[in-house]
Amino acid sequence: MNFDFVIVGAGSAGCALANRLSADGRYQVALLEAGPKDTNPWIHIPVGYFRTMGNPRSDWCYTTQNDDGIAGRSIPYPRGRVLGGSSSINGLLYVRGQPQDFDAWAQMGCTGWSWDGVLPYFKRSENWKGSNGTDLRGTGGPLSVQTSRLKRDVVDKWLDAAEAAGYKRTHDYNDYDQEGVAYFQLTMIGGKRCSSATAYLKPIRDRDNLTVITNAQTEKILIDQGRAKGVRARLNGKPRDIMARAEVILCAGAIG
Repeated sequence: MNFDFVIVGAGSAGCALANRLSADGRYQVALLEAGPKDTNPWIHIPVGYFRTMGNPRSDWCYTTQNDDGIAGRSIPYPRGRVLGGSSSINGLLYVRGQPQDFDAWAQMGCTGWSWDGVLPYFKRSENWKGSNGTDLRGTGGPLSVQTSRLKRDVVDKWLDAAEAAGYKRTHDYNDYDQEGVAYFQLTMIGGKRCSSATAYLKPIRDRDNLTVITNAQTEKILIDQGRAKGVRARLNGKPRDIMARAEVILCAGAIG
């Protein structure tokens, strides 16, 4: 159980890192996921999130604290516990974020996180299938993104009404400005979900230098003289030390 890189968490970030770090064959890479493989067919059927959210086989089933502002209720907070992480159970919506938010992070000292800094990576990651392509969209990347093919009269009328009320109709909310109304863009390919696992892991499952370990609950980072040297994970109910010659990379998700 010795590798060059040990990646904790096979979600949206972990799958992409596993692909990139193992690409040239120089490094032995381990990708650890607390949940199972993404073999549940409901994961790949777009509307299947009704079966995967709230299901402990694929969802951590977190909940918020009781909130007085919503009559003391607690709200479910789905987070993926499966290959692909939350990208395997979410609503497939592709939303990059407002460019000014990225610029604000850079201004606070997060070097490289400005909109101009992250845009090349957004473009590199995606295979944009929609119309109105601009130099802000990418093609040929692993993540298939398309405009919604399902159109409904009631939604079209709602969009028309919003525009008549003074709201902007936007053709691409992943452009420079998210303000406005539009149909969502979706991470889909061939009528199925395009999760991070589908996009980044499925094409490279046969790489000899990549080891994907599912049902591996990481319990602690192993520190030696101030440096992370590996992790302790529970495999089949037993603790195992998985060591990293170069780096331990934490991609175990976040709740914001």
